[in-house]
Amino acid sequence: MWTQQLKIDGMTCSSCAAGIEKQLNALDGVNIKVSHPEGVGHLKVKSKISLDSLIEQIEAKGYQVTALDQDKVVTDSKSPTATNNGQQLHVAIIGTGSGAFACAIKAVENGAKVTMIERNPIIGGTCVNIGCVPSKIMIRAAHIAHLQKNHAFNGIKKQTPVIHRKQLLAQQQARVEELRAAKYENVLETNPSIRLVKGDARFKDSNTVIVDQAHGETIEIHADRFLIASGASSSTPPIPGLAETPYWTSTEALEADTLPDHLIVIGSSIVALELAQAYLRLGSRVTLLARHSILFNEDPAIGAELHRILEEEGMSILTHTEAEAVSYKKGLFSSGKFHIKTTKGHTLKSDQLLIATGRPPNTKDLALDQAGVKIDKGGAIHIDDHMRTNVEHIYAAGDCSNQPQFVYVAAAAGTRAAINMTGGDAAINLSVMPAVMFTEPQMATVGLTEAQAHQHNIETESRMLPLEHVPRSLANFETKGFVKLVMETHSQRLLGAQILAPEAGEMIQTAVLAIHNQMTIDDLAGLLFPYLTMVEGIKLCAQTFSKNMNELSCCAG
Repeated sequence: MWTQQLKIDGMTCSSCAAGIEKQLNALDGVNIKVSHPEGVGHLKVKSKISLDSLIEQIEAKGYQVTALDQDKVVTDSKSPTATNNGQQLHVAIIGTGSGAFACAIKAVENGAKVTMIERNPIIGGTCVNIGCVPSKIMIRAAHIAHLQKNHAFNGIKKQTPVIHRKQLLAQQQARVEELRAAKYENVLETNPSIRLVKGDARFKDSNTVIVDQAHGETIEIHADRFLIASGASSSTPPIPGLAETPYWTSTEALEADTLPDHLIVIGSSIVALELAQAYLRLGSRVTLLARHSILFNEDPAIGAELHRILEEEGMSILTHTEAEAVSYKKGLFSSGKFHIKTTKGHTLKSDQLLIATGRPPNTKDLALDQAGVKIDKGGAIHIDDHMRTNVEHIYAAGDCSNQPQFVYVAAAAGTRAAINMTGGDAAINLSVMPAVMFTEPQMATVGLTEAQAHQHNIETESRMLPLEHVPRSLANFETKGFVKLVMETHSQRLLGAQILAPEAGEMIQTAVLAIHNQMTIDDLAGLLFPYLTMVEGIKLCAQTFSKNMNELSCCAG
């Protein structure tokens, strides 16, 4: 058997990679895995077919292929390709979330053996267990409940939904367990090169991790490379009295089997807003306390418009308001009450309190100083674009690092860390990183806002298109929101997009690809977009840089 890494230029999307895989994997004894983001293909051949023949087949599809000879090895079995002084490379990973598993899988593919260390009873990290997956299920259920009594269509009877929270929770958690088994537990069970150790990890020195296990037992793990992917946890702000109350973090909010009559949410960013609206739509009265305005770090137009929309739905939003003190009084014959004293001089009462004020990194118990790994004042591990810490053989990825706290960033970072650990050279580019918030309407952004561009002394022009000018929004009777595009004046290239709209999370990737490929506004305005889709709003907004929206026909070319 021989293996070969190929550099493949000309791929424009993941479908290109899938097409190459489909064609070559149909050949006897040929297996290729192609990564569009990295522009590489990993080839394994067990037949007599030649490398030149395989390259010709790929190039016949319109791509340019270069064989990376330094990565080519010849083996007669599944011998490791990643070595250290002739021995199989050993990678130790702290954590079992998305970044950790992405690293483990890629490291094993490149010939290393992997030890994963997890302190929690279950594996999989935040996203599948207490983050992305359960929250999106809950948000979708709340959306369905909202439509039953608030849809815009005459002739369909509106009715107040009957909510059985325990049944919703059971369905939600069943899907969580299903995905955890399929995407995490089964990977461990079917991959003998990955070993799982349970316990709390801490560094003894830069080459050794001590794992404190149950019943006072400890083990030492020596490794050639380390990845710290320990994630983050909900913060507890220093509000007097808070620690003595049964407040919720996002974890308890997602796992609660009852709906509070009145929920107070402290926080004003993605997690706070998503859960606040979900509980509102499921029937709770919701009051939100924001230290500034909501979504303070985004384009001001997004926060202002979403504020208006949420208040129209019935949410009470108190901006520039903080909690000065919190207390909890138990009821004799009913549940207790929270009492929140605010900086505005009011005392608010509620059945439940949700704290959603950020997620600091899980690094304080890792004894990083013993390994010489540097962290910032917030506890985040500083890494470069290759996921390297200041210690040569120690890497970090995901929420414990100084990278944005998104699961797809963590996974991409984990994969690239493994490539670099095993002799490759892979960087992560966050300049075109999309961000999505799953409120209704959704918020999605990529690239620079006007303010950010001006901070870099970039002259810009921008246009904002209200959804009332998007045909699909009109057909859906959902016209709350907008599409905003930011253009560099000199080059007329698209620099950024800020979208507040139903399906904004699906729309934003078009802007991602446009920015990545350095498209101009005219390029975007001239592309063919399918009619009566939400993403057509991006094309229409691009057209407004040179045309009056009121002068365009319904399906503008």
